[in-house]
Amino acid sequence: MRDSTLTSRLLVATPLLVEPTFNRTVILLLEHGPDSGALGLVLNRPESAPVVDVVPSVADLATDPGVLFSGGPVSPSTALALGLANPGAEPEGWTPVLPPIVTVDLDHDPALLAASLRALRVFAGYAGWSPGQLEAEIKEGAWYVVDALPGDPFLARPEGLWPAVLRRQGWPLAAVAVCPRDPSMN
Repeated sequence: MRDSTLTSRLLVATPLLVEPTFNRTVILLLEHGPDSGALGLVLNRPESAPVVDVVPSVADLATDPGVLFSGGPVSPSTALALGLANPGAEPEGWTPVLPPIVTVDLDHDPALLAASLRALRVFAGYAGWSPGQLEAEIKEGAWYVVDALPGDPFLARPEGLWPAVLRRQGWPLAAVAVCPRDPSMN
C-alpha cells in the first residue's frame, strides 16, 4: 500500500472475491485510518428505486440513471450522496473527498447544491471495515487498490465501471477486465 491512509482511493474487487455482496464491485473509500477502520461506497450497484422516491428534494440533481445505488451492506436505510463540484464552487453543503468529488449533505438547500454541483449520486448504505480488517483483505488478495478519477462515481452506465477501471491500469491488471465471472472457466 502506497500510503498509511487509503482515503479517496478505489478498491476494485479481484476475481478471488466471489462473495455476492462485493463480487466485481468498485468502492470509493471515504474514510480510512489504522485506528478507525474504513468506510466506502460501492459505485457500481444501481438499484431500481428512483431517487425521487427516496430523496425527492435532490431528484432533479441526480445523475443518470437517476436511481438509488446500493452503497454497501452496512446501514442500508441510511442515504449518503456523492457530488461532483463545479470548478471554483464554494463548499456549500458538501465536503471534499477527492476534489472535485465531494460528499453531499442531503439536508442542505437543494437550490444551493444545484448551484455548486454538476453531478449527484445517492447511495443506500455503505461498506465498512473494522481497524485492520481491510488491510488483511488486501493482503489476502481480495482487493486491488488504485487511484480514482473524478468521473468514476457518476458513469451513466455504472455496470461498466469494474472493467473500465481495470483496463486503465495497464498490464497486468488490464487483463483482469476480461476475466470470466467464474475464474475456473479461464
